[in-house]
Amino acid sequence: MNPWFAKAVILIATAAMIVIRAPHGRKSRTVKVVKSGKGHLEVFLLTLAWIAFLVPILWISTSWLAFAERPLYLLPLLVGSVLLMFSLWLFHRSHVDLGANWSVTLELREAHRLVTEGVYRHVRHPMYLAFLLYGLGQAIVIPNWVSGPSYAVAMALLFALRLGPEEALMREHFKGEYDAYEARTKKLIPGVW
Repeated sequence: MNPWFAKAVILIATAAMIVIRAPHGRKSRTVKVVKSGKGHLEVFLLTLAWIAFLVPILWISTSWLAFAERPLYLLPLLVGSVLLMFSLWLFHRSHVDLGANWSVTLELREAHRLVTEGVYRHVRHPMYLAFLLYGLGQAIVIPNWVSGPSYAVAMALLFALRLGPEEALMREHFKGEYDAYEARTKKLIPGVW
């Protein structure tokens, strides 16, 4: 199967992710930050995430990663595309539900409130779940051993190193309200974990 099918899917998914996030980024920058957890680790993780997000563009536009090519088959292309679509829906829904409470980094904003409705009613970190599913979908769609899993690896690392500090920040700010929310929801998978 021609790899241009996978390239088209990835270009569309990449554009969709940018279109989904852009208005929320503009809106969040208008709300004053009252507490920031941004340090060296956070800067490293965000840089890694951006690099991993752009690696598929490198795969699409150059032959630099041709050494890691593998065959493309229809079933993985379809399964990966469905995962990408679901992850983009979840990514969009997470932003909408968070509203002005969203930030690209570990921050609390003025009048920050704990969001526990919408997709946040089911899991505490639906946006991380969206990132992980996007990475998995990309790994399945892209027939390249380097570019395919690049985003999944970066998001797994981001999740592993950022989740603890983020939950600590929320617990410190929202105190018992966050403890109660944590007691009734799971981190990523509803009813499981």
